[in-house]
Amino acid sequence: MFSGKPIKPTFKCYLPPVQTDVKKNIEPPIKKLDPKLLPGEIVVNEVNFVRKCISAESNQDDPWGKLICTNFKVSFIPQEAPPKQKSQLSHLLLGEHDIPLTCLEQVVTVNDTKGKKKVLGSNQKLKFNPTELILYCKDLRIIRFCFDEAGPESARKVCLAIAHYSHPADLQLLFGFEYQGRRYHECKGDRVNGSTPRGGMQTPIFDRPSDWDREIKRTSASEWRVCSINESYAISPSLPEYIVVPVSLADQDLKQYSLYFTDRRIPLWCWNHPNGSALVRMACIVDPLHQRKIDQRIFTAITKSHTQRSEVIRSDLDKCLPNIQDIQSAFVKVRQICVLDPFEESEERWLSSIDNSRWLEYVRAFLKHSAEIVYYLEGKNVSVILQEEEDRDLNCVVSSLVQLMLDPHYRSLIGFQSLVQKEWVMAGHRFLDRCNHLKKNYKEESPLFMLFLDCVWQMMNQYPAAFEFTEAYLTVLSDSMWIPLFSTFLFSSPKQRAQHLMDFAKNKAIPQGEDQVVYFPPVWEWSQQFSIKDQTLFNNPMYVGKGAACVQNGEVKTFRRTKQKTYSSTLRGTATLMRNGLKEGEDTLTRRGSLVSELKSEFSAVKDESPSERFFRDWFSRPADQQGLLIPLSMPSHVALWKLFFLRWVPEACIPRGGPITAYHKLSQLVDEIEILQSQLRQYKGPSPGNTPLPSPSGPPSDQRRMYFKASYPDDPATTPDFFTSSFPFTPVGNLCRRSVYGTPISKFLNGARIWLSTETLANDTV
Repeated sequence: MFSGKPIKPTFKCYLPPVQTDVKKNIEPPIKKLDPKLLPGEIVVNEVNFVRKCISAESNQDDPWGKLICTNFKVSFIPQEAPPKQKSQLSHLLLGEHDIPLTCLEQVVTVNDTKGKKKVLGSNQKLKFNPTELILYCKDLRIIRFCFDEAGPESARKVCLAIAHYSHPADLQLLFGFEYQGRRYHECKGDRVNGSTPRGGMQTPIFDRPSDWDREIKRTSASEWRVCSINESYAISPSLPEYIVVPVSLADQDLKQYSLYFTDRRIPLWCWNHPNGSALVRMACIVDPLHQRKIDQRIFTAITKSHTQRSEVIRSDLDKCLPNIQDIQSAFVKVRQICVLDPFEESEERWLSSIDNSRWLEYVRAFLKHSAEIVYYLEGKNVSVILQEEEDRDLNCVVSSLVQLMLDPHYRSLIGFQSLVQKEWVMAGHRFLDRCNHLKKNYKEESPLFMLFLDCVWQMMNQYPAAFEFTEAYLTVLSDSMWIPLFSTFLFSSPKQRAQHLMDFAKNKAIPQGEDQVVYFPPVWEWSQQFSIKDQTLFNNPMYVGKGAACVQNGEVKTFRRTKQKTYSSTLRGTATLMRNGLKEGEDTLTRRGSLVSELKSEFSAVKDESPSERFFRDWFSRPADQQGLLIPLSMPSHVALWKLFFLRWVPEACIPRGGPITAYHKLSQLVDEIEILQSQLRQYKGPSPGNTPLPSPSGPPSDQRRMYFKASYPDDPATTPDFFTSSFPFTPVGNLCRRSVYGTPISKFLNGARIWLSTETLANDTV
């Protein structure tokens, strides 16, 4: 009686319509998850059905999606797009879940069932199918993916691809070379007569004599000149082609002297004080037999460049500041404490751990030493030579900080960028080695530029109205080190930069004579990363610019630079000095017994006060001139942890709708409102016959304002910005494994690992 045909109605007919919809919803997604790719970017490998872990104990909030490895980044594309956040900084090159390959510190694979972990490098084999992938990033993120539902072989391949492409064998394999080549040719139509002028670049690059000439003129360094003996890097491979030297030194003499310096780095002029004293940096003299003779000639030439023929003092930074290995060790320790196990212990224990890392101690050391150099230049009216063995690491930090304290120009946005370009990029700081972009030599890695930015933040924290830029700008700048699309942080010397970009131009068929800034721009072209609207987050609403007025004791006063007293005596307790090339004692400006640290907090007069102590006491007893000399307080109680950088990915440290961002937001609204009112006043023509018109409600367009947060008027209802936290705008959801509200330690995610994972600790580790 029964046939072999299937019985009707089918199973689907027995289900209510709502349940049918549910059934459809739990089926594999039909939506195609395509990544947003830049010109020249290609997908290398990908895996579907990946879970990004953002919660500690349950995965109900974890997004599902596709994990992709390209030749530029690791990208996670969620199946369901999160709701758009208001006032969220958006990156034009990277999505919320993207990590540049150069930003990866370590790629760790885990297999829970077999209890295995492995740190992956380039061209390595993986003998187990990973169930988890943990990415440790140089911007302090820790990102974890689970392959619960993903195909084991696909998961293994994408892990190996990420590890391989994050360890490029050669600098030219970094994605920036492909991207900028495509971008150059695609923008051909925008160029006039086949070439693009450098008109859009406001920040001087210091790769041509005119940039140096302007700096000499700006600082009134009339006894210094631009020298071109290093054109085509004929003298030193690590110096720029054009340098500034004393007028009294002939080119032929400089060529001869260069033979005796490390890497033939002759002394470099950095800056001139209005009183005539100069800040100079130089490498060590390698031949001790010629030490005295060369010292005397160099010192004599610098003395002649001073209007008052004042003496010259040398500071040997190698002997009075921590070395690059100490700085790297301290940074690794503070990173461990802040990212892996923050706030797990009591607050006292956590703060003591931060202190024991010595990071803040080193920040203080550089601030104190820089302030001491300031005393010589400003208080004693003498020129100072900063000496370091290679003149490419510690000298960069100290010379930059000294100029930041003395010259308000460098506290403006363009001025600060020119300072970094002059004292770091063109002076030959080893960015390629210190950032370890190729992950080849970990012994050479050291976060010196990060240390400098931390010191700058300490000054901003103490003098918030003296800087045109914000800490958001500093954090974005630190993040840009790990985006290999700009020439600023990719190379270790101007010659290396020129050589690689010349080869790049040949490979990409770029005509000879084209400006390198055009086809491989520096990071200062912020429009490549952020919209004009988002760039306003770099602006400090409290900034007191040049010529701005302030109110003191009810009177409006204009900031002006005041002439300091000149103190002729030397530092008390300073072991040695090097004057005019002749030694007196051992060496100058020792690390221990620093002046600033000895100053009492109330800066009261004491018996037997030295001139240097009187100089600092007098300065701190007066109101700070925001457009004059700035000396930071550098006692332990005055130096704080830079929370926006070190704790920005830690949920417990973020204050929803609170913290510094609320003050920034309110001040930005006030700036907006003032600009709107000023615009209305300019438009108001006065009363017309018979009536008095109100000012036009329109203000300057939002993209032309210094701030873009909408100013509210008294009649408007009060509104609170959505999604603001104390670490705005750097906390997109899912960029760090989130712990529960009870403070589950991140180490739980790592199966008990309580240190920053390294190859040595994890290569053969089993759980």
